[in-house]
Amino acid sequence: MKAFKNITIFLIILATSVAAGQVKFEAKVSKKKLGVNERLRVDFEMNKDGDNFNPPSFNGFTVIGGPNQSVSNSWINGVRTYKKTYSYFLAPKKRGVFNIGQATIEIEGEIYKTTPIKVEITAAIDKPKNPNDPSYVASNNIHLVAEVSNSTPYLNEAITVVYKLYVAPTTGVDNWREIDIPRYDDFWSQNIDTQGQRVQNGTYQGEDYRYLVLRKTVLYPQRTGKLNIEPLTLNVSVQVPTNRRDIFGSRLMTRVSRTVSAGNRTINVKPLPEAGKPADFSGAVGDFSFKVTTSKTELDATESLQAKVEVRGKGNLKLFNLPKMNLPSSLEVYEPEHKENVSTTSRGMQGSISDNYTIVPQYKGKYPIPSISFSYFDLKTESYKRLSSEEIIIDVLDGPINNASNASNNTTNVVKQQIKTASNQFAFIKTKTDFTPKKKEYFFKTKLFWSLLLGPFLVIPLAIVVRRKKATRDADVVGNKRRKADRLARKYLKGAKRELGKKEAFYEALEKALHNYLKAKLHIETSELSKDRIQSLLIERGVETDVVTDFIAIFENCELARYTPITNVTMQEDYQKAAKTISLIDKQAR
Repeated sequence: MKAFKNITIFLIILATSVAAGQVKFEAKVSKKKLGVNERLRVDFEMNKDGDNFNPPSFNGFTVIGGPNQSVSNSWINGVRTYKKTYSYFLAPKKRGVFNIGQATIEIEGEIYKTTPIKVEITAAIDKPKNPNDPSYVASNNIHLVAEVSNSTPYLNEAITVVYKLYVAPTTGVDNWREIDIPRYDDFWSQNIDTQGQRVQNGTYQGEDYRYLVLRKTVLYPQRTGKLNIEPLTLNVSVQVPTNRRDIFGSRLMTRVSRTVSAGNRTINVKPLPEAGKPADFSGAVGDFSFKVTTSKTELDATESLQAKVEVRGKGNLKLFNLPKMNLPSSLEVYEPEHKENVSTTSRGMQGSISDNYTIVPQYKGKYPIPSISFSYFDLKTESYKRLSSEEIIIDVLDGPINNASNASNNTTNVVKQQIKTASNQFAFIKTKTDFTPKKKEYFFKTKLFWSLLLGPFLVIPLAIVVRRKKATRDADVVGNKRRKADRLARKYLKGAKRELGKKEAFYEALEKALHNYLKAKLHIETSELSKDRIQSLLIERGVETDVVTDFIAIFENCELARYTPITNVTMQEDYQKAAKTISLIDKQAR
């Protein structure tokens, strides 16, 4: 029994010594999910001292502190415990899922690596406030506010979002950096230039503040219901006063980094009324004028003239189609050239859009250009209005006369005559044969014989040249990869190309093609195809950021196209951009 007890003690001591001899090197994070306005602590711990410590690159984060090094030694029941830690403090740059990569260190001649850790960054969250913390003072003295001009607009009515940074008089701001930018998923958006803005005096919640306009954005809602405006989030370097004073009695300032967010805003978009909506209404909302003009009204045949259909005013000028001209068939009409002379201010779009037709008359005569009408929703009266053009007469003075319309009238008063048959009416039929004997020919030594005999020998040099070219082509790795990528792009976009010109069918086919490509390339299911997921996977595969951004933009175009008028030119551009982007992804992805 005593011997058994001694063996047990020996095994326990042996196991303890073996466990103590094992090297541990691991990474730990303070949390795996945090807001974009929070801070992350990363510790790299080891149980033995090492050399040549290499931290990861911390992609997606800014290092605001560290590396801080700490060492601890303890003895428990005669067993020494050693721990060495490298600590980093990180600030997220934007939302998304990021990897804390592998760190490496050399311990006793061996290289050890940590396991990567995934960290999810969400939108800004409310943080508890400590009155004794300088950050609390900054939070009371600095505010980012999103001011919305109209929270209950109509569909396609312009609203303006102005982002203002309010700062208390006793607080200073060194600089700021945007870390999360709103995406405006359900809006057509246009940023207004705010360069050269000056600091102004104002009030915030009844108190005196200074403020600066950081960003102005004009939005046109593209669907009805409650729409969310995502927050703008900034990282601001703030100088706040302390209780300490210098030798002259002035209060000393301390600098803190503060993350501020404008918060989410909800817009309730009203649908346009159904009562009184014209049948030809194409979505125009605003205050417009309409006219149809021609460059000339008198000309000769085969000369050309220009006809312009123009809408001018204030409203969603880029988001609707102009009415088409209906012209007589005797006038040759070319595809119109669309022109836009539109500027966007804080009040929305204003200017003009036009379709310019080139018309060439073929025959002499007078041809009317019928009156056409344009309908829009007037925001002032909250009712629909219709504008109509005047009829225009095109007088073709000189040219051939079109007799096609008179051809049907020439069939009257025709006198029927008796048909006389000729006696030799069947003379074309041969009644006598004229056979001649056929000479027998031999295949040997004919041209065909020599061609078949010598042809293979002549093909051999050609085959050698072809084979060498094929070998050269196979050795061209970059070229083959490019050609393969181009074939793959054409394969997936074949269905979308067939639907060019049909807006809804085209964008559905294009979106389906992009989904199928991603499923095949990234081996993921449709349920996993979120924009953030796609972006992170493509970047992990080594795809350049600009290419990923273009790919996500194509997805957004597919969504936006369901709510906005799209021209054939825009569809063609989206198709070409999709083909180019798929080709680039296939070449760059690992």
